[in-house]
Amino acid sequence: MFYEPRQGHGLPHNPFSAIVSPRPIGWIATRSAEGQDNLAPYSFFNAVAYTPPQVMFASTSTKPDRDGTKDSVANIRETGVFCVNIVEYAARDAMNATSGPWPREVDEFDHARLARTECTMIPAARVAGAPAALECRMTQIVQLPGEANLVVFGEVVGVHLRDDCLIEGRFDITRFQPLARCGYRDYAVVRDLFALARPGD
Repeated sequence: MFYEPRQGHGLPHNPFSAIVSPRPIGWIATRSAEGQDNLAPYSFFNAVAYTPPQVMFASTSTKPDRDGTKDSVANIRETGVFCVNIVEYAARDAMNATSGPWPREVDEFDHARLARTECTMIPAARVAGAPAALECRMTQIVQLPGEANLVVFGEVVGVHLRDDCLIEGRFDITRFQPLARCGYRDYAVVRDLFALARPGD
């Protein structure tokens, strides 16, 4: 099968959402200028640089009560900061509960019954007990082609690691089993690791 995206695929569901998978999930915590906390998962998310450490996430839809975007991007525009929480398998239902198109006044921490704690370097909350959390200062927001496609880049200015995930000086993801998005309504969990030596190691 071949198709041109601009002419449609003719399938019951868009295959593009499943082609690039699995994708890590950035559970983005923000706070509005008025102090309203927000928490939402984004699967167009990744780390993009080591020095300084930087991450990105893309928001690709809108809400009626926001000006052409969603709560996360709107809050970041106001405050310039956000926190990325890493999602573990044990938090899958809570993560899913925060993914709805809730009105801007809904606090997803409360909605999903999640404990929160304050960030250290930025004025925002983070998910208490998350395996890791990255406190970020926004560096730029890029408008991509398409009406609602916005990419937020941020520099990581603070890193929280859960103590039980540190094994012999390494951050061991098998201790918490990261959740990943596979398109449609499908997810995957990382349980098995293997190592490959690079040429020249």
